[in-house]
Parts: sequence; structure tokens; C-alpha cells
Amino acid sequence: MRSIAGIPCGRWTKWAILAAWVAVFVVAMPLAGKLKGAEKNDASASLPRNAESTRVVDLAKRFAPSDTVPALVVYERGGAISAADRAKVADDTRRFAGIDDIGGPVVGPVRAKDGAALQVVVPIKVGSKGSDAIDPAVERIRAIAHDGGGGGLRAYVTGPAGYSAAFGDALNGIDSTLVYITAAIVVVILLLAYRSPVLWLLPLVCVIIALTAAQAVIYLLARYAGLTVNDLSAFILTVLVFGAGTDYALLLIARYREELRRHADRHQAMAVALRRAGPAITASASTVVLSLLCLLVAELASIKSLGPVTAIGIAVGLGVMLTLLPALLVVFGRWIFWPVRPTLGSPEPTERGVWARIGAGIARRPRMVWLVTAVALAAMAFGLTQLNADNLLQNKDVLRGKPEAVTGEEALDRHFPAGSGDPVQVIGRSTAAAQLRAALAGTPGVSAVSAPVTRDGLTYLEGTLSSGADSQTSLATVDRLRSRVHAVAGADGLVGGGSAINLDTQRAARRDRDLVVPLVLVVVFVILTLVLRALVAPLLLVGTVVLSFAAALGASALAWKHAFHFPGADPAIPLFAFVFLVALGVDYNIFLMTRVREESGRHGTRRGAVIGLAATGGVITCAGLVLAGTFAALGSLPIVLATEIGFVVAFGMLLDTFVVRSVLVSALNLDVGRWLWWPSALHRRPDLDLDQLEDDQPAALIR
Repeated sequence: MRSIAGIPCGRWTKWAILAAWVAVFVVAMPLAGKLKGAEKNDASASLPRNAESTRVVDLAKRFAPSDTVPALVVYERGGAISAADRAKVADDTRRFAGIDDIGGPVVGPVRAKDGAALQVVVPIKVGSKGSDAIDPAVERIRAIAHDGGGGGLRAYVTGPAGYSAAFGDALNGIDSTLVYITAAIVVVILLLAYRSPVLWLLPLVCVIIALTAAQAVIYLLARYAGLTVNDLSAFILTVLVFGAGTDYALLLIARYREELRRHADRHQAMAVALRRAGPAITASASTVVLSLLCLLVAELASIKSLGPVTAIGIAVGLGVMLTLLPALLVVFGRWIFWPVRPTLGSPEPTERGVWARIGAGIARRPRMVWLVTAVALAAMAFGLTQLNADNLLQNKDVLRGKPEAVTGEEALDRHFPAGSGDPVQVIGRSTAAAQLRAALAGTPGVSAVSAPVTRDGLTYLEGTLSSGADSQTSLATVDRLRSRVHAVAGADGLVGGGSAINLDTQRAARRDRDLVVPLVLVVVFVILTLVLRALVAPLLLVGTVVLSFAAALGASALAWKHAFHFPGADPAIPLFAFVFLVALGVDYNIFLMTRVREESGRHGTRRGAVIGLAATGGVITCAGLVLAGTFAALGSLPIVLATEIGFVVAFGMLLDTFVVRSVLVSALNLDVGRWLWWPSALHRRPDLDLDQLEDDQPAALIR
């Protein structure tokens, strides 16, 4: 281990490490730039593969062009539509047909029953251009629809194409903006942490290289190995690599600075720092990687793909921080810490710092401290009763703000049947066409049924729902319809469409949560057991991270409802929050507890707990601030799901850093004492009584 730790900081090997990463960066840059083009952001890419609605999506391609996306143009005024309005819309309809990327006949104008609105359906041909063909076509449709209305006639472009354009407008240039915001947050925190005008550059350079290399690897896997990447996973990759990578840098630099006070040779100081901090950093990163890979068992493709994408980012970040960063630090020498350079024999500031005093304060009444803290966290967890994780399914709820697509959908709902823009679809054997149509027409909640279309031995029908596709009423209608369709003998009937997709997504998210959550807990417990070589400490630590997660999600649910006024939460939010908060929270447990175990072997567990908190409290605080800040940067995205993920993880990290790790875990360490390490031999080592700790001064405890 000693020889391995010395490789990145060797007198000659450091230059080889530096040259190797420069070469990797040069090769990776052009590949990383292609990642955006490899993303799959269409709805079908996120569906559960075995769901009934997914099978309908595949079969429906036989009855309608699979490379067309409809734009719905809605015209309305305050009163009845006039003859001039009808003439204007008829002229627009003819002009829509002349647009280059139109993929079929333009349908309409269709008049609303209340006589106050008209609707036109414009199919846009996607073809080989993919979604790149939609935005310019929607712009031309908007230009025509908004041209010369006058007299109070208003036009809106909505539907799948309208929302695709709205997403494109909202996310235009947001990739680089997110990188700049995240980098700025990291720079500010590093400047405050190090109080050095130059030291922050090294972690930032390493993080940028790690992100570039990770993006290149992910692009190659997406291009040649079928890995699915979407915009959300790409955004989370950015903040996770910046946050976790900087955390690993903070921990290594903190230990390196300690060793520079003990060793005259900076190469030897770094080798010792790597040997002592490297295993904890590796164990922490491994916990995050393995926890994220647990998402591979998920059914929802959007959740399943997030696991490997982010795990690759963490793994590459770990490799950079344990090789390139040590090499750079020893290349630049002690002056990189200017103006407060650690010199040989200089005092260790953590011995008399704020965390030493906090540890001594907790030591006076540790049981009371952890009981009060646990009760407070449990009270925050009651906010989970306000969590509505089944109400963020439709496009209109996904984007923050109110783009034209949302306004158009609201106009559509005012004048046409609520489900007219997103019909339920039924596909079955053509021999049972009449029975399937009767089942569809006879289901309460279906207001109209299309004529069956038969092709290749199958029949296809559409039904208009009486309520909006995203409503719980429509989801219940889908369940009733499926019962009737499945009961038609020999039909092999399937029910799909937007409402069915929403229903299947909800159920898949619940199934994924129930499967992944216990799996992640097992992974975390096993790694903690191996790292700490004990059973009691891992059980207590797992309990603290679960309590921390529940408190953070409960408080976030209240904030989303009462402060942000979001309509609800995405069905995947509880699982995303759990994986990130538990995996990243365990990081700080490992950083703290490995140091506590190291000091317990010298001074006993209770004194080791105070020393460990004093030594790691400052760096863990900085690490928590970095991770909270980088995830908070997701709030700059105009997507509700991204904002919710950013808020809950940022809040959870702050809660974990300042309350759970520093107060709750430290109090438990002091109360339980040497039994933390049962059944290892360390639990038999004599320990201080609590009254002995109470009589000591903070500085004496550290010594």
C-alpha cells in the first residue's frame, strides 16, 4: 500500500501522471462535446420497457407514422368565433400545409361545441433530424398563427410539438450556464475554506478534467454500447462530479496539510496523506458508485440510466483526485497554500478550533444531545404527509413558468373535451374489433370513440377521455378500461396513451422505490461493516442517514407545497432523494468514523470521538457546503424535477453536515463508547468514563 500511495507523488512519477492526464484531456475534449447529441429526451426513452403502455407505443407505429409529432394550434377569443376568425384560421391551415417539415395532412379547423374556439392539428415530420426538426417547424407555425389575428383572436401552439419546442427554448444554452454557476459556487467555497488566492485552482482544474473525461466515456458508451443518456442525467452528472470531486479534494488536501506539519519532504507528506486518507476516500466513492449502480434494477428507463451515468462520473472523479491532484500539489510545493503555508512543526489549528469546543460540549451530556436531535429530525419527517409524489406527470407541470404550450393546453381544456389532446389508445386482434370498440365506448369516463383502423391483423382505436390525461380520474378510467379490454376473449387487447403512460410510470416508480431502497441500505451497511470492521457502528450510522433522509424529504415537501407552490412531486423524487442523500451522507460518516477509529486505537473511543470531530469537522463542513451548493445550482434549470432534486439534496446535505454528522453521530459515539466497535478487538480497549471527559478541557481532549 505504501508503494502504491507513493506513485502519484513520486519525484519522477508525478510528471508521468501529469502527462497521462493531459493526454486524456486532449483526447476526451472532442468526445465530451458530442454527448449532447447522444441524449435521448423523447418520452418513450423513459418508459418502463415491459409496461402495457410501452407495448402500445411500439404497436401504434403500424397505424400512424412513427416519425411525426403533432402540433396543436388553438384559436380562441372572449366570445363566439366570428366569420372573419374562421376565414383567418382556414387561411392559416392552408399555409401550415406548405411548411417544409409537415409529415401528413393538416387536420382542421375543428370548431369547439361552445363556438368560442377552433383547433388545427399540424403533423411535423421528424425524420432523420430527430427533435432538431421540431423547433424550427414550431417557430414557422407560430409565425403564421400569430400573424394578422387582430380583433381579440388569440392563437397558441401546444401539443407534443409545442412542448418539445418549449423544452428546447427553456434549455437552450443551459448546459454551459450550469457549468459556470456550479464552478462559481465551488470557487467561492474553496476561497473561503483555504483563504488562498491560488490553491482553489488545483481542485477546480482537476474537477474540469474529471467531468470532461467522464462525459467522453459516457458518450462512447451511449454511442456504441446502448447506454441511455437524457438531459436530466447529464445535468446531475455535472453537479455530482463538481460536488463529490471537490469533496474528495478537500479531504485529501486537509490531510496533506496536516502531514506537511510533520514531514519536511512534501513528497513523503503526500505519500502519508494518501496512505491514511486514500482508503476512506476510496471507500466513500465506492459506496456512492455501488449505491448508484443499484438503480440498474429499476424498471423506469429514466431511473435505470441515471445509475451508470453518475457512477461513471464518481469513479472518474475518484481516479483524478487520487492521482492527478497529488501530483499537482507536490509539483507546486508548499507555496500553493500561501499566505498561510504549513511549515514543519507548526501547531495544528484543529486542536483549539470550534469543532474541538463543540465536541467537548457534546461530551458533557451526549445522551440528551442525541435524543433531542433525533426527536427534532423525526418531527421534520412528519412533513412527508404533505408529499404528493404522483402529481407531476403532465408536461404543463414539468416546466417552471408558463410558456405558450401551457397556455395553449389551458385554452384547449376550456373549449374541448379535457382528454381530446391526448386520447387513450386500444390495440388488439382485428377479429375482435367490434368487441374492443364496445368495451371502449361502454367504459365510464370515455366521451367519444374513433372508428377502428385495421392493419396486419390488428385493430387500433382511440377514445377521448372526459377528464384531463394527468388527472387521477383519468388514471382510474384507464384501470377500468383495461379490465374490460383484457376480458374480451381472444382479443389480446392492450390499453395505452398518455394517461396509461402516467399510470404505468407511477406504478413503476413505486416498484423501483420498494426494490432499490432496501438494496442500497444493504450495500451501505456492508461497506460500512468492512471499513469499520464492526457491526454496531454501521447499524447506528445507517439509522442516522435514514432519519436524515426522512427529515430532509419531509421539510422539502413542505417547501415545495407552501413556498414554491409546485403542483406536486415527480414519482421518482423519493427514490432520487434517497439514493443521493443516503449514499452521499454515508460519505461523511466514513470520513468521520475512519478518523474516529484511527484515534480510538490510540486514545480510546470517547476521546477518539472528540479528536475525530475536531480533526474532520471543518473539512466535512466545507465538503457539505460544496455538495449543497453544487446541487442547489440545479435550481437554475427551468425544470420542476431538477429544482426539486437540487433543493432536497442541498437541504439534506446541510442538515447532514451541521446536525446529523456533527451532533447526532458524535453524541452517539460518546454515549455508546467502545461498544461501537463490537465485535472487533477494539471494543475491548479500556475507555474513558463520561465524567472524565466532562472534567477535561477541549485542548486536553485533543492532546
